[in-house]
Formats: sequence, structure tokens, C-alpha cells
Amino acid sequence: MQKVCSVTAALLISRKSCMDLLHLFLVMALLSSSGCAWLDSRQRQIIYRPTPGIPAEFAALHAGDERYFVNLPAVSTQPLQKERKTGIASGAGQRVEMWWLPHSDTNAPTLLYFHGTFRTLFDNWHKMEALREAGFSVLAVDYRGWGLSTPITPSEQSILQDAAVAWSELQRREPRAAQRVIYGHSMGSGVAVDLASRLRAPTDYGALILESAFTSFTDVAREAGFLARVLVLFNDERFASLDKIARIHAPLLMIHGSADTTIPLRLGQQLFARANPPKAWLTIEGGDHSDLDQVGHAAYQATLQRFRHEYLSVRRTTAP
Repeated sequence: MQKVCSVTAALLISRKSCMDLLHLFLVMALLSSSGCAWLDSRQRQIIYRPTPGIPAEFAALHAGDERYFVNLPAVSTQPLQKERKTGIASGAGQRVEMWWLPHSDTNAPTLLYFHGTFRTLFDNWHKMEALREAGFSVLAVDYRGWGLSTPITPSEQSILQDAAVAWSELQRREPRAAQRVIYGHSMGSGVAVDLASRLRAPTDYGALILESAFTSFTDVAREAGFLARVLVLFNDERFASLDKIARIHAPLLMIHGSADTTIPLRLGQQLFARANPPKAWLTIEGGDHSDLDQVGHAAYQATLQRFRHEYLSVRRTTAP
């Protein structure tokens, strides 16, 4: 099996013709039926592009911000995972890094931040700062495989396990259920939708915000070309948000760039069309995949602040 996996690696790297792609397809079909740990791991590396370590140029967080680690349970007992396959069930000796970025206003709602593939929390600093500028405290997680969290080859299952750990931290940091916001960017939108679909609003959380979101990994692969469409046939990584969004009954804000070359605007629009009201949509003209808070700064801030005021304002009562 090891020899066959090595042959598959050579094909993936060097063969380009249609006949070679047909051979690749047949070999992958054989391996998918017989099992190949190398192929499964390699596919997940390509899909998620985990990035361990710290950028050399990263500056320290602001005064009052925190970076800390949370250990995973030895065996996943999270109720949010009960419908999932076992996947990477053991977290013994493993940990995720969390960032706590409090807002100066103690009444500010708290946003649980799920990032996308490739970029770690260090690379998402500007986006988290933009969300804090819009009036949110931010609690963020680096999944295992990214940053200083335990270096593994991630899967949809491991990422959702990490999301469940982050959710427990959000409950600890923000006791006001209606002031909890679940946020996801890119792949993180799939994480956020999955988590929100297993919870109830407003008893568990108050709102959902999705940025550069997609319908499913399968649909993204269709947009990425033939080889991506073939690869997606032989793995279980789906993040099928389109199948889950209708189970969510919470205020929803979706933001997408008109020039997104990673996830086409229409995939976000399809997900939005399936979602329940109340919901709001913002297109950032000229925005690509990860620069919306910068390219459309004014509209980005105004929309987030309006959404926060409408659905997350703390209602104060005056004694008679």
C-alpha cells in the first residue's frame, strides 16, 4: 500500500495529460475502496493548508488582550459532536490557542471568531481589530494544525471538535446568551454554520455573522477545476452549509466581496437565499476574499454597527 501511495504522489505532482488524469482517477478510486492513510492525509493538507508557527513580524497584542491555551479532553464528549463520525476522537495531550480581545465597553457583545484555511490568528489580526472597532469583544481560536495549537493534519471532524471547545470558552467569557455572536470567515463560515445549527437562538446565542461564505466544499471544488472536482469525490470533507442553514433561526449578517476570486459571490448569495429571516446582506464592491474590512472600511463598519445596534443592544430598564 505504501508503494501504491508513492505512485499516486508522483502522479499528483508530475502528470498533466488527460490520460494521466484518467489513470489518477482510477488509482484514487482503488485507494478509496482499499484505504490509504497517505492519500487521506495529503488530501486534507491540500484542502486546509494548515500553517503552524508565528510570523516573524508579528507585534504584541494590546494591553489587556490575552493569549492562552485550552487543553482538549482525552476523549471527545462534546454534545455538539454526537451526530458526527468518530474521526479524530482523542485529544489527549493536545491543545488549541485562544485569543481574548476585550472591548473597552464592558456591555459590548462577544463574538466567537472562526478563521479560514491557511491564515492563522496572527494573519487575521487586522480583521479581528476591525470587528472590535465595530463594537465587539472578540474570542478567537486557532484550530489544531494552525499557529501554536497542536500540529496535526486537520479534518472537518477535528476542526468541529476545536469549535466545540471554543464554544465552551465563549460561554465562560460571555454569560449573557443573547450577547454571544458566532462569526466565520471563509472556511470558518462552515464552522460557524455547523455550530449555530446545533444551538438555539436566543437561548444559546444572539446572532450569526458570515464573511466570504460558501454553500459547501463540493461547490467550491466545482469552481476550482477538474482535479479539485475529482479530489472531492474521494474524501469526506464537506462543510455542507447549504444543508444546515435552514436549521438556524437567528439574526444573520452576510458580507461578501464582488471581486472574490476564491469563493464566487454567487455561492454566498445562494447560501443567503436559503437562510431564514431576519437577515441582511452587504456586498463590498471591489473586495476580494480577505480584504473586505480594508477595501470597504466605511460600509463594513457601518453595516456591522447597525446590525449590532438592531439585534444585540443591551436593553436597559429604568426603575419606576
